[in-house]
Amino acid sequence: MAELAGKRVAMLLAKDFEDSEATDPKQYLEARGAEVVIVGLDRQPITGKKGTVLQPDKTIDEVTVEEFDALVIPGGGSPENLRIDDRAVAFTRAFVESGKPVAAICHGPQLLISADVLRGRTVTCVKKIRDDVKNAGAIYVDEAVVIDGNLITSRVPADLPLFDQAIAEALARVPARGD
Repeated sequence: MAELAGKRVAMLLAKDFEDSEATDPKQYLEARGAEVVIVGLDRQPITGKKGTVLQPDKTIDEVTVEEFDALVIPGGGSPENLRIDDRAVAFTRAFVESGKPVAAICHGPQLLISADVLRGRTVTCVKKIRDDVKNAGAIYVDEAVVIDGNLITSRVPADLPLFDQAIAEALARVPARGD
């Protein structure tokens, strides 16, 4: 089991997130000692597709890539709402460019498409957006988890155990931040 004490993870969320794709990685990483920070577009509570309500710890305007070790992008309707916000797109692009782990599940790669960071990368996603990732220049494969450099992608809630494990393993390899 990866020991993640001292690691900070940004979870970027907007309304209509797929509930389990936010709560499951959050619980998994926190159980291993990581701090998961819910980052919202504003301070309003964020409601998932199935009614889970999560309170943002920070807004997108209050965070920088440097204060985190990884970024998690749950799916559902959240990425579609995030991808039209220039701040969320810029934060995501900067995170990918930093080389730190970026994990996106289900519709999460929609935000990666808008950040223009998929060209030449191998990824997976929910089948509904596979043509979108291909059109963004990515190589699509239908596997539970795909790791390409610092990108970790997954398809659907059934893949969460492997997705969570892949995030934890990548996070454990990130050098300590110089806080």
